[in-house]
Amino acid sequence: MYPLLSGLSVIEASSFVASPTAGLYCAQFGAEVIRVDQIGGGPDFRRWPVTEANDSLYWENLNRAKKSVALDLGRPEGRELLQELVRATGQFITNFPVEGFLGHSKLAEGRADLITVRVMGWADGTPALDYTVNNSVGYPMLTGAGPEPVNHVLPAWDLLTGAYAAFALLAAIQRRTATGEGGEVRLPLSDVAIGTVANLGGVAEVLYSGANRPRLGNAVYGLFGRDFVTRDGQRTMIVVVTPRQWANLIAALNLGDAIAAIEAERGVSFAKDDGLRFDHRDALYPLFEKAIVGRDHADLATAFDAGGIVHSAYRTMADAVQDPALVADNPIFGAVENTSGFAYPAAGAFATVPQIERQPPRPAPRNGQHSEEVLSDRLSLSSGEIARLIDVGIVGTTPTGD
Repeated sequence: MYPLLSGLSVIEASSFVASPTAGLYCAQFGAEVIRVDQIGGGPDFRRWPVTEANDSLYWENLNRAKKSVALDLGRPEGRELLQELVRATGQFITNFPVEGFLGHSKLAEGRADLITVRVMGWADGTPALDYTVNNSVGYPMLTGAGPEPVNHVLPAWDLLTGAYAAFALLAAIQRRTATGEGGEVRLPLSDVAIGTVANLGGVAEVLYSGANRPRLGNAVYGLFGRDFVTRDGQRTMIVVVTPRQWANLIAALNLGDAIAAIEAERGVSFAKDDGLRFDHRDALYPLFEKAIVGRDHADLATAFDAGGIVHSAYRTMADAVQDPALVADNPIFGAVENTSGFAYPAAGAFATVPQIERQPPRPAPRNGQHSEEVLSDRLSLSSGEIARLIDVGIVGTTPTGD
């Protein structure tokens, strides 16, 4: 782990993607993140993909480098223990409902400077998932070529919300350091989604134009960018974002004269204007299709790389994980003993920090693995009291040798 957040402890009570991602990023940078779950695991504990033994590879990777405390949260004593852990620690990440036993005002009764970061669905507290929020902001009606909507498989709003939640936690801690004040940060998926649409100009665009953006398949809106097929059947994506890339692409494909003819016919110059290349794609795409289908992919890739042209062949995820540059030779990955028992490369922190040696990734905990340690350290419970809580089923632990 990076020691950047060394000394920071966070209680996390959450499930699924966004809230666990916030805890994961904090843990990867050195924070002690204590995840508290129901004994036996929360609702995401067996989420697919799973092994034959029904161990979730999803859960295992979203909870690396964390500690695990297992409590019976259906019973008052278990809930009270979680409340006490939050107060004793002072930092809390959750996606539990606003009201209830983990409401911020209730928790802050015993810890006025408590910071809670609460991931939500909608701002009014009603539930939502990435896949339904995405529909609500309109992206599936822009994806594909139509007429039916196309959902993407990447939970982008969950991941953005998780990263924003980690950032918000650190911002709230900085404010508390300056003022002594705690508080609750509420972060709805819906606001992250529509706010991102606004940041990318989407809200202004539809209000200005009075219309939805056209559906373009694999073409990139406002740029020269699209997928093309080479002579040997490889589909590759090409995107141009600078005048130099445009000039080098034309040279690599020997299309200078043909492009000049279109410019003369239409009274335009494509050299420095992304929008014109997009507007006149009806004339440009056929030229590029013909030139690219006449060359093999390896030949084109060499020419494109030499010219600094952005391109990438389409491949499956199974192909991607066999790429040494992405996985085997990538220093974010390392070997670790996984709780599932399946050996595979595990990801650590994505960022590099000068003068700090990159540490290998750490395993995810087993459910309840750190219950006794945390209750002793954080709440100063005696071994006898912890044993009683285990005996009556309030606290769960990992069996010895598991």
